[in-house]
Amino acid sequence: MHYTKKLIGLAAVGILAVGCGSGDSSGTAAAPAADSKPGTAQETTAAPQAAPLPVAVDGPQKDVLDSSSDGQLKVLPKPENSAPFTERVEHKLQEQVLGRVKVPGRTSAECPDGVTQKAGAVSTCNVTYEGAVIPYEVKISDSYKEGGFMTFYNAKPLKGLLVAKVVYNELFEQYGSGSGRSDASKLACEEFPAATAVDFETDSGLTCQYWSKYGNEGDGGYETLRVKTGPYGPSFEQVR
Repeated sequence: MHYTKKLIGLAAVGILAVGCGSGDSSGTAAAPAADSKPGTAQETTAAPQAAPLPVAVDGPQKDVLDSSSDGQLKVLPKPENSAPFTERVEHKLQEQVLGRVKVPGRTSAECPDGVTQKAGAVSTCNVTYEGAVIPYEVKISDSYKEGGFMTFYNAKPLKGLLVAKVVYNELFEQYGSGSGRSDASKLACEEFPAATAVDFETDSGLTCQYWSKYGNEGDGGYETLRVKTGPYGPSFEQVR
């Protein structure tokens, strides 16, 4: 009798274990998904097409001059050699900005605390081009000697300058009909501010685009370009 009871006890445990397993299995695997249909292939959705940007770029920009020494980029009147050193530096900084962008525009400059004319001295100036303010660091040469005939200095911009017409012109040069690229057409950009100051080599938040037969995952579509700027002008980085 004792042996028989032991068998019954083991059998009961076995049944409970199987019952628990059976309950879990039926609760997790048996029910099909509500919207699935046996034998029906899953549908795929085409990649969304990018919308064309508003400013079409169909040629070089006529306001971008060929030479940084063009007379239209001079700031007049030029201070006399006898004018205060700070005034002459402010004038030169304006012409430096105009020479970099090669687009005539309204400029002004101010060195709030003046330019300290001592060996190795560093001063801060601000140049404004069409409303965009570019800070400059002006450093006097370490070899400067008081009373010398010439004063050498280095002027370094601390921000980049994005000029709309320069960006459009550069886009056409790099991707337009004369660039040698056969995969790019329908060039366009956002409507940029006339000029804006941005950090060097960082995403400006502004974009351009071109249409490519390789775009939209090979189906043909627009490729988007981030716009950055460096010491030598704007550059483009493709958005992946």
